[in-house]
Amino acid sequence: MTAFSRALSMSPMTRLLHHTELSVIVPVRNEAAGLAGLFRNLADQQEVELELVLCDGGSTDGTAEQARQLAQSAPFPVTIVETEPGRGNQLNTGAATATATWLLFLHADSHFPDPLSFRRSLDYLAAARDAAPNALLAGRFALRFRRQETAPSFAYHYYECKARLDRPECSHGDQGLLMERKTFAAIGPFLTTLPMLAETRLADTIRQRGKLLLLPAEIATSARRFETEGLAARQALNAIIMNFAAQGWEPFFRELPSLYRHQDEAGKLQLRPILKRLGESIRDLTPRERQALWQGTGRYIRDNAWQLAFALDALRSFHGNLPPGAGTTTCLDVYDRHLDRITDNAAGRWLAALLARIWLRRGTD
Repeated sequence: MTAFSRALSMSPMTRLLHHTELSVIVPVRNEAAGLAGLFRNLADQQEVELELVLCDGGSTDGTAEQARQLAQSAPFPVTIVETEPGRGNQLNTGAATATATWLLFLHADSHFPDPLSFRRSLDYLAAARDAAPNALLAGRFALRFRRQETAPSFAYHYYECKARLDRPECSHGDQGLLMERKTFAAIGPFLTTLPMLAETRLADTIRQRGKLLLLPAEIATSARRFETEGLAARQALNAIIMNFAAQGWEPFFRELPSLYRHQDEAGKLQLRPILKRLGESIRDLTPRERQALWQGTGRYIRDNAWQLAFALDALRSFHGNLPPGAGTTTCLDVYDRHLDRITDNAAGRWLAALLARIWLRRGTD
């Protein structure tokens, strides 16, 4: 057993002393304004004994002090721990601090409309575990966005549909991650080198080694970052991050913190300076390194071209006023059966790389 696994293990005596069923682990940084809503929503959950573990990664707005005040009247135990900055560090510290059998990794701005969300989800995962006792199982919630603008939006509908798919890189931290302690000990810890992708990478590890199930409950996550920064710019940056993370290109991630502000400090996302610095970093590479980077980029884009087909399916369900996940995936099925094979070659990857280079050049003009 590794040191990480030992930290997550609990002795029989310790388990007798703790009757909490679920540990809700929430990384926070300057979240004082939204903590009251989090506490209220957790208090609304019925038929479950839970504890809240807040992992503060260096707040300067009084988050920890606000949490201590709220904890005095909370109907569940609250533990506040201070950690090094970075979501991976915060989540790992929270997991080691938690006392329950089940762990739920959650964002501070997430909300559960159904007061039985936790109960139904725990029962669902427990039944799946009993049916496959040797499998590594975890769950994520069906995503909905809480938006200030109430008009229907295809873009948000698309991402809500995509979050319900069982495909790599379709599950992120805003969906929550629910699993048993022993499962986390087997597949963890969260990556600390790429804090923006800590939950995404763990979700994909679960998919590779077991099953990541869609839980029978919805999670409503704030769209504040998209609304503040701009949805198109934010998703473009997300795609860039995912691409270079897949290739392990470290120079980009060394530059990114100085170019990108924390969420609590963010305004409209200015993508041009990031693209400009990205272009400069690419030009600093040797010809061989540059060629390898563009080859990897072409491969990544080609591998994710299925999203164009899926967007057509989502558009049809959007115009049909269907809820996310309720429509058919006819276009995606055709892509998987035919078009994926046709484009999975050097020509398809080079074409994707060429389009990416054109987009980057136009973005910096």
